[in-house]
Amino acid sequence: MASRPAILGWLLFDWACQPFFTLVTTFVFAPYFAASLAPDPVTGQSLWGYATAAAGFALAILSPVLGSVADATGPKKPWIAACGLVLFVASFALWYAAPGQPHDISIALLGFAFATVAVEVAAVFNNAMIPHLVPPERFGRLSGTGWAVGYLGGLVSLVIVLGFLAADAGSGKTVLGFTPLFGLDPAQREGDRITGPFSALWFLVFILPLFLFTPDIARSKLRLGEAVKQGLVQVKNTLVDAQRHEGVLRFLIANMVYQDALVALFAFGGIYGAGVFGWQATELGLFGILLTITGTMGALIGGRLDDRFGAKPVILSAILVLALVCVGVLSLGREHILFVIPTAAAGEGLYASAPEKLFLALGLVIGSVAGPLQASSRSMLARLVPAREAGRYFGLLALSGKVTSFLAPLAVAVATATFRTQAAGPAVLILFLFVGFALLSGVKKA
Repeated sequence: MASRPAILGWLLFDWACQPFFTLVTTFVFAPYFAASLAPDPVTGQSLWGYATAAAGFALAILSPVLGSVADATGPKKPWIAACGLVLFVASFALWYAAPGQPHDISIALLGFAFATVAVEVAAVFNNAMIPHLVPPERFGRLSGTGWAVGYLGGLVSLVIVLGFLAADAGSGKTVLGFTPLFGLDPAQREGDRITGPFSALWFLVFILPLFLFTPDIARSKLRLGEAVKQGLVQVKNTLVDAQRHEGVLRFLIANMVYQDALVALFAFGGIYGAGVFGWQATELGLFGILLTITGTMGALIGGRLDDRFGAKPVILSAILVLALVCVGVLSLGREHILFVIPTAAAGEGLYASAPEKLFLALGLVIGSVAGPLQASSRSMLARLVPAREAGRYFGLLALSGKVTSFLAPLAVAVATATFRTQAAGPAVLILFLFVGFALLSGVKKA
């Protein structure tokens, strides 16, 4: 067992990274892009899908190689620092994606894609530290607590941004009824664009405990060039060795498929609400806050269920729930629920219509199972592989989670553009979840 400050430093990595996912990827910047930068919400969902796909393709190439290089050199924190620098610069660039400015769409998509690659690669090195901090019987609790801390960080950052910085363009007031701080102009959507610099500064501050208190792995005698060469060889060897560890290869393939669907669900959740129901900052903000609360609770409970029953039952249950949620979302429209049941016209107030209420409820379910799904995935791999080889296998985990991560967003983008409806997205994801469930069911060791 590592010391409490060391554990806390490791846990704060998720706290430091989560605002990027919460504010930029899901609830604030992504809907702003679809509603204010793209020509229309359908085109916005398609473009965001292509950017997500490009980031996934880059991660598929980089993650396993860098994970193996990190194993060869030893220390993980220098790699986290390098990724953090890219994340900081790319996130800051999102401020310049202003409506009507030259290259606004290109700046938004490139900044988002580069920041996504950086934060996901950094997670590879952070995950590889798990076996060096706690014994195997604590993997699930540590991983689940990390996700819960991350969700809590996302919640706090969301409250700050929506309560004090991002205002509705019509009323000029934030969700809490305040005039935006620092003179941020609602008409120029500066409150939405500030999420990039805000996420960058948040990461810079809260990543410090990891570097100050969490011990790193001892440095090897290899030089960087030798480590890169050895790392490339290890990627090939790891793919072969994965077949020798019981259940590892099948688990990685299953993870590849169901993580694709989860990435797409989060990438398009806010965009879907804004495009189908016309949600503005207030509705999206409250939706994000409630979803993050359920995500925090789910991650904490899921980690304990993982240690008690094993990672596999937790993951299978989460996949099944997500598939049912996709069916539920697919059944919704502005004027109907469950495919054919008409609803009354929306009244006044937040989430006034029955379809909006049901979409809100389904979103909360996604939050409650996403944390356990992700936390149990990394704890399951930590149990399946030797601790001394954790880096390269977590590189493969990132590879399996990203090698086809461009496929689900790409499939959503193509289906949306082809059928000219945002409802095409959930239909595609059901297939991904079904395949992931079937593959994971065959893993014997959990």
